[in-house]
Amino acid sequence: MIVGSVCMSHSPLMDRNRAQPDTEKRFNAALKKAQKFAANLEPDLTVIFHPDHVNGFFYKLLPSFCVGIEGTSVGDFGTVAGKLDIPEDLAMDCAEHVLKDGVDTAISYRMEVDHGATQPVELLSDERSLARMIPIFINCATPPRPSFDRVRALGAAVGRWAESRPERILILGSGGLSHDPPIPALATAPHVRQRLIEGGTLGHEARLARQNAVMGEGAKLVDGTSKLLPLDPEWDQMLLDGFSSGNLKVLDDMPDDVLTATGGRGGHEVRAWVAALAAMGPNYKSDVLFYEVINEWLTGMGVMTATPA
Repeated sequence: MIVGSVCMSHSPLMDRNRAQPDTEKRFNAALKKAQKFAANLEPDLTVIFHPDHVNGFFYKLLPSFCVGIEGTSVGDFGTVAGKLDIPEDLAMDCAEHVLKDGVDTAISYRMEVDHGATQPVELLSDERSLARMIPIFINCATPPRPSFDRVRALGAAVGRWAESRPERILILGSGGLSHDPPIPALATAPHVRQRLIEGGTLGHEARLARQNAVMGEGAKLVDGTSKLLPLDPEWDQMLLDGFSSGNLKVLDDMPDDVLTATGGRGGHEVRAWVAALAAMGPNYKSDVLFYEVINEWLTGMGVMTATPA
């Protein structure tokens, strides 16, 4: 059974680039509420819909959706590295149910996840561990991406599976809201074309350089010298209003290139929110615990909880 959901932005910079003290205080207060919300639901299992930042999925083979049967965390940006606690039988049962429900998903016995999957789990596990999980990847970073209609179908199928199970299942959606991280693309970064296609483990020097480049953009966004797209609180609020009212079709008419130009390259990660809320079924009840633009973290930071009808 589904006991509830938490959708939240992630940011790899929150421990590296300090925001204004009052802002961090408000965010931490909301996070504490979300931790208590999750703990009070007493979940046995966490299902997390998450993006990847070209750390685990590459153009060599790029599915729209993938259920992790076994997996590891790469441990980027200070998240915990190592083998994930994925119950293999439940993960396979979930994947088989989704396929029978008409949604084509890949599976992986070697899934590698980055902070997009692990940071929310770690942040929300303060009062009760949520680490027993099934990670479900949604391609948000690299085109072509799945439509929002198919993302809702995925979420609804996972929700029907979860409702059929005796375990108490918490659904997480990780990503968004507006942000424009410096993610390389085939069309604009030919020097990393081989990496984007073939993938492979980053060495210490390469990962350090990548993380330093991202961290440096936080300060630039604060002082107005960044070339990244500014955060968009109006777009974020439009999404939060839609999601709060149960409207998961709010972005259906927005082409991907327009979404990129509005919410940034990272704005596509709201697909994880859409999937998580679609899993809740109609008439869910939600509560926005936090929203603020935090330039130091390169992200429109939001936290929302939901309970099924």
